[in-house]
This record gives sequence, C-alpha cells and structure tokens, in this order.
Amino acid sequence: MVNRYYAKISGTGHYVPEKVLNNFDLEKIVDTNDEWIRTRTGMFERRIAAPDQAASDLAYEASLKALESANLRAKDIDLVIVGTISGDHAFPSTACLVSKKLGIKNVPAFDVSAGCPGWIYASNIALQFVENGTSKNVLVIGVEVLTRIVNYEDRNTCVLFGDGAGATIMSRAEPKDISRVIDSDISADGHYSDLLIQPAGGSKMPATEQTVKDKLHTIHMEGNKVFKLAVKSMYSSCDLLLKRNNLDVKSIDWLLTHQANLRIIDALGKKMKIDKDKVIINIEKYANTSAATIPIALDEAIRSGKIRKGDIVLMSSFGAGLTSGSLLIRY
Repeated sequence: MVNRYYAKISGTGHYVPEKVLNNFDLEKIVDTNDEWIRTRTGMFERRIAAPDQAASDLAYEASLKALESANLRAKDIDLVIVGTISGDHAFPSTACLVSKKLGIKNVPAFDVSAGCPGWIYASNIALQFVENGTSKNVLVIGVEVLTRIVNYEDRNTCVLFGDGAGATIMSRAEPKDISRVIDSDISADGHYSDLLIQPAGGSKMPATEQTVKDKLHTIHMEGNKVFKLAVKSMYSSCDLLLKRNNLDVKSIDWLLTHQANLRIIDALGKKMKIDKDKVIINIEKYANTSAATIPIALDEAIRSGKIRKGDIVLMSSFGAGLTSGSLLIRY
C-alpha cells in the first residue's frame, strides 16, 4: 500500500520538575553511594515531581513547548496520544486530561501502556494516522512520574528512576519538506513479562493492606536479565530499520536510545559499531524517565543545536512487557 502522505516531527518540547535528587541525597536514604551508582548506571541526578504534580501536569508543560516549537496552537491538534505507565489515574486516560488542560475538544485522546518504549509506540501509531490522511497534527507525549512507585528500601531499583515529560508533534509533511519519518518498528515478547513488573494494583492483585505493606505496588525488576534482553532487542530493531531502508551505521548522524543505563547504551553502541560521538546521552541528569527519556533527550539535542535539519536520527527503546521499538527520522 502506498502512503497517501508523509509524516515529520514538526515540534518538540520537554519539562522536568524543579526538585533534584542526586546520588549524595540517596546515600542518606538507602545503603548506596555515588561511586556505586555512577559506575553501574551512569546516573547522578534525577528529578522528582512536586506533591501537587501529576503526569498530566508535566505532560501539559512539555506540550506547550512542543506547540510553540511547531508554531501551532492547541486547536490545530486533531489527535492526542500519551505513552505512560504512571498516569494520573487508571482511568480516565492521561491524554484526556492533557487535552482538557490544553483546551482541546472533540478529538481522539488515549494512552499507550508499553513501558519505556511508550513514546516510540505512540509515535508509531501517530505515524499511521498522519500517513493515511486521518490526522494532520498529532500530539505525542511520553511522560512518567515513576518516583511515586519506587521502593526506596530497594537499593537496586530506587536509584534508577526519575520524573519528566517529553512531547512531540507528528505532522503531515509537505512535498518540499526535507524532514520525514523514514520508518518505524515496534514489537513485544510477553514471555518475559515477569522480569519488570508492578505486581499489585490491577485486577490480578487488587490493593489491600497487605499488598501495600509488602510494597507490591512498587517497581520490581530482574536487572541482569533485562540488561541482556535490552541490548539484543534494541540491536535487532535498529538493524531491521537500517536494512529495510538500505542504510548502514555510517548513514546515521545520531543514535538516541532509551536512557536506562549507561552500560546498556555503551553495549548497544559497541554492538552496532557506531562512533561514540554520535550517541546522544543525558542519563546523568535525569536517570530513567521511562517513556519520557527519548523525547526529552531529542528536544534537548535539537534546542542545543546538536541535531540539525536534515540529520538522520535513529531512536530505539525497550521496556516492560518486554516491549521494544525504534523510530528512524530525518529531522
């Protein structure tokens, strides 16, 4: 099937809370230290949402910046998709709440629960709507407030996560535009779903006094197993997109992967044999913000002038499910 239209990323924005929790702060909370965290994760700081801030609040602020970047108004948006696993509520969707804050009415709005590749999944969906002509401008957001479900007694997981939001506008590209979404890939393997999970809070294990006491509403992860699968899945997804579009690593200007662990990023870059200078990293500032990591880093790289018009950017992520996916664009 031939696409009726092409899509492009026309605007980006991000927002992170003001409060900073660094490694030295964590030393006072749990049995850990700055050197241990840095050498194993590459992280130093992470942002913490204020008590009165929810996912929709962070997403709203990021969306305003993305709209301004794209030179669009809220009324120009005809679809809102939010990738998140830590939304304001189980229902209604965070996308509906963001639409309300922006003053958007009578357009579809829904969330995607795909773990850390939530923004990649949401972008893939937005791409279909733009290419088939159903939508002209789609607001795509990755947002998390994971610190609300972190167990600060678990030294292996509590140091990893932070809060933040990244927003992008997926728009119809004009024939003269150099910017294009080249290709996208998403996949999942539910056989590994128990490796990264929030056990309680859903229909399988509803909240009780005991589940709260046992901290079953917090993040549980088998880090070593996830590490190996992460590198393998992201490499396979990146390799697929490059081969499908007759490109190689030398064709890529920038590799931007999920900011989960510096060792994972380094391992993927080494496996792909890409120049380290072409790998975008900001994990030391924000830690793992799950679905928000890629759109936050993308916006920072664009605003700083690192990513320029015409650059080819390959983005890839993995997460709970286990899910994975990649997005290849010419900015």
